[in-house]
Amino acid sequence: MAAAAGGMSSRSSSLLAMVFVAVAVLARAQGERAATFTITNNCAYTVWPGLLSSAGSAPLSTTGFALAPGASQAVPAPSGWSGRMWGRTLCAADGAGAKFSCATGDCGSGDVQCNGGGAAPPATLAEFTLDGSGGLDFFDVSLVDGYNLPMLVTPSATSGSGKCAATGCVAELNGACPADLRVASASSASGPAVACRSACEAFGSAEYCCSGAYGNPNTCRPSAYSEFFKAACPRAYSYAYDDSTSTFTCAAGATDYAITFCPAAPTSVKSSGQNPQAAGLQQLNDTMVYFGGGGGSPQSSGATTTSAYSSIAAAVFSVAAVALAALL
Repeated sequence: MAAAAGGMSSRSSSLLAMVFVAVAVLARAQGERAATFTITNNCAYTVWPGLLSSAGSAPLSTTGFALAPGASQAVPAPSGWSGRMWGRTLCAADGAGAKFSCATGDCGSGDVQCNGGGAAPPATLAEFTLDGSGGLDFFDVSLVDGYNLPMLVTPSATSGSGKCAATGCVAELNGACPADLRVASASSASGPAVACRSACEAFGSAEYCCSGAYGNPNTCRPSAYSEFFKAACPRAYSYAYDDSTSTFTCAAGATDYAITFCPAAPTSVKSSGQNPQAAGLQQLNDTMVYFGGGGGSPQSSGATTTSAYSSIAAAVFSVAAVALAALL
């Protein structure tokens, strides 16, 4: 009898251990996917997204890829991830196997993957900190480093408070860019603008860069240049201390994010937002070949979709249910 009781106790302990392991696996699977970013290209031309993890953050499954017009790709991010995303335009490789580069947003890697390189300004940036203070995700769209294409960030669920809401810059600003901030194609200085610099990059002064004596919100104030960006894109950061109207928060672990280049019906003062090539921009040289590498489905690029996590959860719950039933 004592032996039988001992066997039952051992069996119960084993089954309880199975339950604990199953729950731990599920918690880990859920924790590993703090959010999924779905990046979509609504532009009439190919965009090459770049992705950069902040120091100390786990790397994402990709750091760069090509998105043809109308294409989307999902990228899961782990709990606690922080970093930024942007779009590169007018990218090419100078012949077979040669260095890959982009006219705007180039990350300096020489490859479709950015491999830890950040965006060369000017570039429209989406910035995220997942699972931050107070159990919240923090995000913004920034024009502090300038602008190269329209971008919208839309959370999967919004709140009435205005803190969990879509943000971005949906206006096409290159055509309206002030002359002293304007960036043209390297092959045609008099051609259409391909990007719009910040005043900090253009002039390098402490006043515009919010540095030195201007390195605090009391002394660094909006300039005529930052107000150009703010008037067109009131929810985007226009200078370093533009926090009050430009930082958004959503519930951590419960929100996914859509990042859209050239969102529907962009507004413009002077430019139609058409394909850069159709706007008269030349290739950097006669041998450039436009690149399509790095694209494809989330599965083929190593990204894990929400449905995959659902399958993991279902499997774990099945194991837990079997173990619990055996105990009862």
